[in-house]
Amino acid sequence: MRFSESLKKNSDFQTVYKKGNSNANKYLVMYIMKNGIGKNRLGISVSKKVGNSIVRHRLTRLIRESYRLQEEKFPCGLDIVIIARSSAKGKSYKEIESALLHLGRLHKIINE
Repeated sequence: MRFSESLKKNSDFQTVYKKGNSNANKYLVMYIMKNGIGKNRLGISVSKKVGNSIVRHRLTRLIRESYRLQEEKFPCGLDIVIIARSSAKGKSYKEIESALLHLGRLHKIINE
């Protein structure tokens, strides 16, 4: 991730949830908020309802890799929180990547 950092603090997640805009599709929910710094911060949340730790970590890796490879399409200066839905369990990389790009287009932030 060249232009991005991780969003780690719970308070940062809560701020994005309260002040950001959200959109959802079948597999993911995306919250977006402008952060005023020159880079994006990405936070990924996968609930225990989705599955055991192996399933949750796999989904986290798929989402992070999808974002990393498509990062140049996202403008800088955003806090992005991505929440995996339980329907995302067992999906392929291509399906997760497609869902991520779809949400970017819904938020009208993808530079294509």
